[in-house]
Amino acid sequence: MPPTASLPGLLDNVAPILDRWGYLAIGGVIVVESFGVPAPGQTIMVAASIYAGAGRMNIYIVAIVSFVTAVIGDNIGYWIGLRGGRKIVHRWGKYIFVTPERLEKAEKFFAKRGARIIVVARFIDGLRQLNGVIAGITRMPWKTFLIYNAIGALLWVGWWCTVAYLLGVHLVEIMGHAHKYKWIAIGVVLVAVATYVTLHVRHVRRRRARSAAAVEEAQT
Repeated sequence: MPPTASLPGLLDNVAPILDRWGYLAIGGVIVVESFGVPAPGQTIMVAASIYAGAGRMNIYIVAIVSFVTAVIGDNIGYWIGLRGGRKIVHRWGKYIFVTPERLEKAEKFFAKRGARIIVVARFIDGLRQLNGVIAGITRMPWKTFLIYNAIGALLWVGWWCTVAYLLGVHLVEIMGHAHKYKWIAIGVVLVAVATYVTLHVRHVRRRRARSAAAVEEAQT
């Protein structure tokens, strides 16, 4: 029989919604989160996956609903950004906590990294809610946005549904322990990024040097 214990930690906050509305709750919360509303989309998906691991829901339906509604929500956000742009965000954004300052920061982050940020935006709180709106404002081609957005949603759903389904209620406990080592993890990531940048710059310089040498040789 499925366990009757409450979900641990913050996940318990979405349990009443999930218990009452089931898959509709997953889809509805993820849709509105995906076009800018600060709703607990990721939280309810994790909770539903834990329920699935306990036999109370079907993990495949959870994943499909999460993926489809994430893509739909982001495309609604894209349309909002494309049609109304900054006017809509500046006029109505305050009601969903999207301030001009928050939008500007997200745009700068988006602009530096191009279309590929759409893939990882799903994993970054703030960008997850705004990436479709920003893509529309910056007039990214819709097909490009759709492809990158679908890849990002697939990875996001696949990761959290799998982890939550396998680890169940132990996920929160594991994340709590992992939090103790976050600075070590950040340090490792920074070292990895610095190493990559150094090697990339060195590669670019060598390539330019070879190109310059080839040009000189061709001129002589």
